[in-house]
Amino acid sequence: MSAHESSNDNRYTRGIAEFVSKLRFEDIPANVLTRIKLLMLDSLGCALYGADLEWTRILQKRLGELDTTKACSVWGTTQKISAPHAALINGTQVQGFELDDVHRQGVLHVGAVVLPALISITEMRPGMNGKEFLAAAVAGYEIGPRVGICMGPEHIAQGWHSGATLGVFSAAAGAARGLKLDVDKTVHALGIAGTQAAGLMAAQYGAMVKRMHAGRSSQSGLYGALFADAGFTGIVNVLESEYGGFCTTFSRSTDRFKLEELTKDFGTVWQTMGVALKFYSCVGSNHTTLDAIRLMQQERPFGADDVKSIVVHGSQVTMDHVGWKYVPQGLTSAQLNLPYCVATWLLDGDCFVNQFTEDKVADPLRMKHAEKVSVKHDDAITAKGSKFRHMVRVEVFLNDGTRMERTVEAGRGNENNFASEAEVCEKFEKLAAKALAKAQVEKLRDAMLKLETLKDASEIARLLTKA
Repeated sequence: MSAHESSNDNRYTRGIAEFVSKLRFEDIPANVLTRIKLLMLDSLGCALYGADLEWTRILQKRLGELDTTKACSVWGTTQKISAPHAALINGTQVQGFELDDVHRQGVLHVGAVVLPALISITEMRPGMNGKEFLAAAVAGYEIGPRVGICMGPEHIAQGWHSGATLGVFSAAAGAARGLKLDVDKTVHALGIAGTQAAGLMAAQYGAMVKRMHAGRSSQSGLYGALFADAGFTGIVNVLESEYGGFCTTFSRSTDRFKLEELTKDFGTVWQTMGVALKFYSCVGSNHTTLDAIRLMQQERPFGADDVKSIVVHGSQVTMDHVGWKYVPQGLTSAQLNLPYCVATWLLDGDCFVNQFTEDKVADPLRMKHAEKVSVKHDDAITAKGSKFRHMVRVEVFLNDGTRMERTVEAGRGNENNFASEAEVCEKFEKLAAKALAKAQVEKLRDAMLKLETLKDASEIARLLTKA
């Protein structure tokens, strides 16, 4: 077969569509339902905090000028706009301040792409009950991470922003299940979404557009489901096609991806359980290093002035993604740069929302201490594979000659040591309070925790709207 030919084999794309279309609430284990409610609550808190950031205000204003449709809510505001633009803005808000979830192995911020599309559908077509909403959400949370696992760490290493490229499949899956599309139409929804996949990692060096990638991905997935519902067709073998398919196009060689991972263990292994939460307001690749330093400080307290140097040994992805020399280029680059975040932790004892303000980006003191941090590639960690891409071995050298070392595999709130309901609610309430009154925050919290009892899931959108 020549390079520009393609078979019609779509066993994996169709396998995904069959899982999504046929998934019932009753099929989902209780622990998965408990977990996804907490994950979604966390994402909504992130979105509400993100409603009043510079980049989201720009999108709200400009899209509001272009689009006078009043169909769907812009969360944390009084604004109404069309469903696709709501998905774009709300997804940007969830991802707006590096606070949202991450599937470490699949390399995907899942809530930011699934929920904006799905909640828009509840507003467009009222009547979806809480159980149906949960089934649709789980369908979305299960698919994108599998595409990420299929692609492996090479995908992001070669410069694609995986949260944007993989996210279209999660968004399309959740939206297709929300619309109750059959298997054939779900195949087309995936095919329409997949051809819109895009996102370049160079956006991490200071551009606002990095914040928009998740919103654009959610919008693309929503388009996929809505267009397929209307009879529009997509690439039926979007994942498998030898020429121009997602996997072959977004990977340098065919031996870098594993198609069997796309449908592996459906109904037995739930990738929703692989999604971790963030308790630092920075990119997930930085969390293990911050945890390592925090744990070492518990053994022996030390601050920024006590440190001579810090060496972080990590995977190739960690080194490429966050280990670059810090240059002030805005909040995005600060939140994605490991040396800057380490300096921030050493100076402030925290790395949450209050630590990332414009006046701190070029703070000479932070930049001075960031110079003490170096990031080195550890072949042994890279060899462990994508499950361990955040693993680090951190060496701290103090001015008095003391050397300390700590290895951390996964950050606080990771899938193997997940946060408690109380911890998730505390973070949610702290973030949501920026946009909504306390009583409304509590009602939204309770609605999400008891989602299966909701008669109409459009209530979620109502509670997300500023009174």
